[in-house]
Amino acid sequence: MPVGLAYLIVVMVWATTPLAIKWSAETFMPVTAVMLRMMLAVALGLPFLWMLRQRLRWDKLALTSYVAALPGVFGAMALSYLASVYVASGLISVMFGLAPLLSGLMLQFLPNPIRLNLWHWAGCITGVVGLGLVFADALQGGNQMIGIVLLFGAVTGFSVSGIAVKEVAAGLQPLQQTLGALIVSLPCFGLLWLALGESLTMGPDLHGLWAVLYLALFASLIGFVCYFKVLASLPASTVALVTLITPVLALLLGALLNGEQPSAQVIAGALVIIAGLGLYFMGDRRIRYALRDRV
Repeated sequence: MPVGLAYLIVVMVWATTPLAIKWSAETFMPVTAVMLRMMLAVALGLPFLWMLRQRLRWDKLALTSYVAALPGVFGAMALSYLASVYVASGLISVMFGLAPLLSGLMLQFLPNPIRLNLWHWAGCITGVVGLGLVFADALQGGNQMIGIVLLFGAVTGFSVSGIAVKEVAAGLQPLQQTLGALIVSLPCFGLLWLALGESLTMGPDLHGLWAVLYLALFASLIGFVCYFKVLASLPASTVALVTLITPVLALLLGALLNGEQPSAQVIAGALVIIAGLGLYFMGDRRIRYALRDRV
């Protein structure tokens, strides 16, 4: 699959995932919904792996790569589902728009990083301002603050995971990386499910069941395969720039399909975050042009 097509699939999947998470967490309890999603993804993915005549690697390097993906596969997903009880679906995508900014800042603590330029720092500062607007609105919305704090933890785990998998560089195929990470995450979801005392009961609204099936096939399997493919080909911070588009699409889908009406302050915060991402993207372009000129 071409990297460009994989990137487009990631955009579409990430734009629709927040609404599907919201729906599935309305039909099932949050951790139950995400655990069923991951179990179904493994059940669907293993036969497909066999059809491709690939097998899972369980050597030390591969296992390290699977574990490196846990903050994104387990941490980010569990926290996102728990947060969906308190926030609108579009806000999930808005918060994940901070991923490239966090990734860029985290990369500064690794050996021989590409130093951030003025455009990067302008993007980070603008993103913080946008986040402040969203937080200020949440302070007036009661339990919404709980959801935003959970989402901030989720996006942090997602950013850590992308960098960690890139650093391990295990040479795994995208489907191998995806299924290995999902399998390693299942005991974690099971323990969290037991700890929270959730049950397998299903609510009366069936659209949540279809959402779980969609998330299992597209978000957990196809989406993660495409994500790990572009992650293997592009820098982690550049991969995270897919979130420049998805917040707008997610907000529109939430409004059209779920009747969500974010406040003017949340919309303003989302636009400021997107503007920050645009500035950060300009910083990446300046670095690429500078490197190309040296060659």
